[in-house]
Amino acid sequence: MESKAFGYVTFLIITLLLCGTIRCSVEKKMMLGGVHDLRGNQNNGEIESLARFAIQEHNNKENKVLEFKKILKAREQVVAGTMYHLTLEANEGGKTKNFEAKVWVKPWMNFKQLQEFKESSS
Repeated sequence: MESKAFGYVTFLIITLLLCGTIRCSVEKKMMLGGVHDLRGNQNNGEIESLARFAIQEHNNKENKVLEFKKILKAREQVVAGTMYHLTLEANEGGKTKNFEAKVWVKPWMNFKQLQEFKESSS
């Protein structure tokens, strides 16, 4: 039994060493916690739905009447689920403004929560 455990430990150590050397063919940007762009996917239905959700939640919380126009930038971060970092354009009182929103999603729990919503400084 001890030799079997020793074999597993040895295997794990060698695997970890190799992964450090050859990066296990995983790009750094895809690592847990890393934020990366959703190039080409930022205007898909799911991301637009998250942007509309963020505006709706913000409107309800702050008693505002923002109207969604479009997504300017979409990024995602792997956490316990996915944190979507969205830069979006919305109308507020007839004026177009940019906003930044963070939406946390855990699909296996049917969970979606607005974490942050603010006017963009850029």
